[in-house]
Amino acid sequence: MNLAPIILFVYKRPLHTLQTLVSLQHNHLSKQSLLYIFADAPKEDATEDELKAIAEVKKIIWTQQWCREIRLIERKQNFGLVKNIVDGVTNVVQQHGKVIVLEDDIVTSPGFLTYMNQALNLYASNPVVMQVSGHLPPVILNKKNPDTFFFKKTACWGWGTWAHAWAKLNLDPQYLLNEINSLDKVSAFNIDDSYNFIEHLEANIEGRMNTWAIRWQASVFLEDGLCLYPKKSLTRNIGFDGSGEHCTYSKLYLTQPMATSVEVVKVELTESDEARKKIATFNNQQWQSISFIQKVKSRLKRWIK
Repeated sequence: MNLAPIILFVYKRPLHTLQTLVSLQHNHLSKQSLLYIFADAPKEDATEDELKAIAEVKKIIWTQQWCREIRLIERKQNFGLVKNIVDGVTNVVQQHGKVIVLEDDIVTSPGFLTYMNQALNLYASNPVVMQVSGHLPPVILNKKNPDTFFFKKTACWGWGTWAHAWAKLNLDPQYLLNEINSLDKVSAFNIDDSYNFIEHLEANIEGRMNTWAIRWQASVFLEDGLCLYPKKSLTRNIGFDGSGEHCTYSKLYLTQPMATSVEVVKVELTESDEARKKIATFNNQQWQSISFIQKVKSRLKRWIK
């Protein structure tokens, strides 16, 4: 099998980094895989404790041979999460044509790399498929359906992509917002008004947030791209203990079970209606981030048209 390189982004969470590396090492293809690790530099105002944590992360990287080969890229100045990820993914995917991406709080199941590589190889020549996700929100899908399905939303908790897809990334949140508004697709972007993703774009424009994932999500959405998902999650986000840059505490994700393996076979290149409905229901139950008035306005607008 032609294996994709793995990228791991780390900073100042040694315990999370260790758990992520240990789980990666337990993957069936880890001993055959190339691992790039991008370690960000301290901020200018970093505290003594933060400097110690950053140094501890770098020590952990060399304690074991986590994969066949490890290439550590140490930033000379603080990039921040957005620049670090965009620059790292761009450089590696341009060199190798495809990539698997992890952050320091993503624990993987033993079958994660197998699933990712099989999917990246299987759909490499389908430009409409723009991402492979290793994570699925905690929803239960029909057991009779295939182990994988397509959904028109990207994911960032263990994912992969190709150079031709990543080239579509647009980092201008104002442009992305304008395009979604002009196409009257705010409701669809918000997964049928179940979560206020559009507000994340607005927050990036106003400087209240600085995130890469929503820009990637919007870029793929505007291309009408598909993301392949497993029917059962192969990753778990352990950053919801309150330590993550954009994560607060959530037992729901910290305890989410993972599948040991997922069968990858070609499925129809269309979004799963079942998955969309169940994920929208999950969003409504968990987040309720779009007000009732916003939903009514959106539905009235569609009805009038």
